[in-house]
Amino acid sequence: MKKTYNIEVDCANCANKMEDAAKKTEGVLNATVNFMLLKMTVEFVKGADEKEVMKRVLKNCKKVEDDCEIEI
Repeated sequence: MKKTYNIEVDCANCANKMEDAAKKTEGVLNATVNFMLLKMTVEFVKGADEKEVMKRVLKNCKKVEDDCEIEI
C-alpha cells in the first residue's frame, strides 16, 4: 500500500536526507520526497501497521533533520 503525507522541510538537501531515512525504516518498501510539493509518498511492506511505521519514519527523519515534520 502507498500513502502520501504532507511534510515540512526547509531545503532540498534536507528533503533528500528525509527520503534516505524513510527508506531505511523497517516496514518501508520505498519512499520518495517531493520538495517542491512538500509531500512524502511511502510504500509499506505488506502487512505492516502504517501508523507504527510512520512513527518510526518520523523518528528516523528527526535524527537527520531535527526541525522536519510529517503530518501523520
